[in-house]
Amino acid sequence: MIELMLIGMMVVGLWIVGSVIGLIFKLTFGLVHVVFSLLAGAIGLFIGGLVMLLVLPIIALSLLPLCLPALLVFGLVWTIVHLARRSAATPVVR
Repeated sequence: MIELMLIGMMVVGLWIVGSVIGLIFKLTFGLVHVVFSLLAGAIGLFIGGLVMLLVLPIIALSLLPLCLPALLVFGLVWTIVHLARRSAATPVVR
């Protein structure tokens, strides 16, 4: 009976040692994954920003004919309001 208990304890001990080694590997590779994911995310944001800097002016120019009437109305309203405020702000000379 003692021999059977010793064999069981050895199996359980080896099982626990293997589990701890597996846990250490899992934590190590998890940390390495986090570092590489953050690095890849930063590089992706940098490259995405560069692409947006190159593509955004082209998109803005392609949408200009669509937005031109609204821009003209906005400019007209801004001009009227600007002139009205400037004329109201000038003092009256008597």
